[in-house]
Amino acid sequence: MKAYLAAALLAPLSACAIVPDTPMANGDSAAQGTAVGIDEPVWAGDSIVTPLAVTEDSRCPMNARCIWAGKLTVSTRIAATHWTQTAPLTLGEPYTVMGRSYVLVSATPEKTTDREIPAREYRFVIERR
Repeated sequence: MKAYLAAALLAPLSACAIVPDTPMANGDSAAQGTAVGIDEPVWAGDSIVTPLAVTEDSRCPMNARCIWAGKLTVSTRIAATHWTQTAPLTLGEPYTVMGRSYVLVSATPEKTTDREIPAREYRFVIERR
């Protein structure tokens, strides 16, 4: 009788599939370390980050002399298991949320004095540290 009861209890478990609890993105996400553009998701550790818009680009143009380096800030969606947040990532500055730190490591192209950078030309590398 005990063997029958044990088999009855375990039978439903054998039909279950284990699905990893990871964030989802529309389509494929690029590998961590890959430079991505606006609205292109990329893995950062166990999270998916998506640059949404450049909210500030006051970097010193590469063909000018400046007394202040300026900064670049990108509104970025961070999606991890069970939560999503939109965060302002600033070039070179860590942003910490839910015990995780994210850094906008690099951004191209460099700013110049002779032209504005169209949003579609920006490429960002974002990492989890």
